[in-house]
Amino acid sequence: MFRPQAIAVLPPMASQYDSAREDIQQVLSDAVNKTANIERVVSPENVTDIFQASKEAFDALVFYFSRLEMTGQSDKDSAVKLGKALNVDSFLVVRINSWEYMRKEGDNVGRVGLSLRLVDATTGTTVWKARHERSSSYMFYRPNLKDVAKELAAEMIQAMPPQAKR
Repeated sequence: MFRPQAIAVLPPMASQYDSAREDIQQVLSDAVNKTANIERVVSPENVTDIFQASKEAFDALVFYFSRLEMTGQSDKDSAVKLGKALNVDSFLVVRINSWEYMRKEGDNVGRVGLSLRLVDATTGTTVWKARHERSSSYMFYRPNLKDVAKELAAEMIQAMPPQAKR
């Protein structure tokens, strides 16, 4: 059974919702810290520092993301390099699918959608993946999308192996 000791939440993959990247990375990191049964969660600041300090780590991230985009598969070699650079045995790949206010069936809604992929950084294997969305309808006051994301992240991380602390 997959029991990672340390995890890093990677910066979300580029999408049309780039303005939400830092918020989502922090929200997911907090959710993993609170909920997941993992000893060490590398903070988003430390992840950023590592990628800024090491060209090799940054190049591994770029290559990993481009390979994932092209093939839909986790690349073993770059996953292992990422794991070593971040000093973790697992990492979470994040894509923001929606982060917006819109009208849906006559209602105003704030909508957040995420895809998550848990990767074993020792083998490059995708251990778990999920895609989910949460909406919050409103009449006058828009919900804070970061709050909607917190609810969604907590729900998704709860289902991620190893099973959550009870």
